Amino acid sequence: MTPEPDRRDAPLFVVFNLASGRGAREGVGPAVEAACRAAGRRCELFPVAQAGALSDTAREAVRRAQAAQGIVVAAGGDGTINAVAQAVLGSGCRFGVLPRGTFNYFARTHGIPVELDEALRVLLQEAAEPVQVGQVNGRVFLVNASLGLYAQSLEDREGWKQQFGRSRLVALASGVRTILRGHRSLRLSAELPGRQWTARTPTLFVGNNALQMEQVGLPQAAAIDAGRLAGVMLKPVGRWTMLTLLARGAFGQLSEADEVLHFAFEGLTVDVRAGGRRRIKVATDGEVVLMTMPLRFEVAPQALRLIRPPGLSPERRAAQGQAEAGA
Repeated sequence: MTPEPDRRDAPLFVVFNLASGRGAREGVGPAVEAACRAAGRRCELFPVAQAGALSDTAREAVRRAQAAQGIVVAAGGDGTINAVAQAVLGSGCRFGVLPRGTFNYFARTHGIPVELDEALRVLLQEAAEPVQVGQVNGRVFLVNASLGLYAQSLEDREGWKQQFGRSRLVALASGVRTILRGHRSLRLSAELPGRQWTARTPTLFVGNNALQMEQVGLPQAAAIDAGRLAGVMLKPVGRWTMLTLLARGAFGQLSEADEVLHFAFEGLTVDVRAGGRRRIKVATDGEVVLMTMPLRFEVAPQALRLIRPPGLSPERRAAQGQAEAGA
């Protein structure tokens, strides 16, 4: 579909998840209305009280935005942003983000402030730039997609969040608990152009976020900037070695671990031997769903037209500087 022109007076169609980390408590709706009123811009709000209604609400916001040549905005964490981006991709609409989650990797890697007032300023003043989208079997991921242990840890984390609240400490504690409980290795076959192989691994992780790669110390950030995805696999290891790898990632030293295999690609096909089952749990930006094998990971043919400041974000520049200093 032909992209909408970059109108400076375009109305905003804002989907905000009341269940996201800071969505309801900080009054996203009134803040958006006040900022738009001050800027002489029209806005329409689409609050979502139940997670099951998010996708339908996002599609309705896109439909309304297309009719008005407007901008679709996602306010929430990476999972909410993912769901709205899924509806926006290929629609011709521009996309905006008001980050309200725990990690906010997508917003931070593109220089969008986590402070609501600053994020609104970017949304109302900056232009749209194309940003890369990853897909697995047609499902969008902006940050990462995974299967195996990493996907299981994300599923376990949701239970911990409901019990203890949303924070990075809760996420870390949940991950440690998942590792200590033990895990099975996946038996998978993978195919890249001109190369096929089989492997046993506790997890397959596919990254589409350069900041996340930089923070754990993997060199694929440059590959993501160049239009590829980052694949990460672990050799079969015990739980104590896994905890050591978790610590290395926290200190940005994962590339130094012999147990970690990492590579860059544009398209990867994966099949998993799962006792005759043809479906497997896959996490995309923290949301776990069942998918039918084989799994096809690839860069989406269309980019997302994201409203963002130009150039690298301050966090990306700092991470690159640290990487170059340590090289």
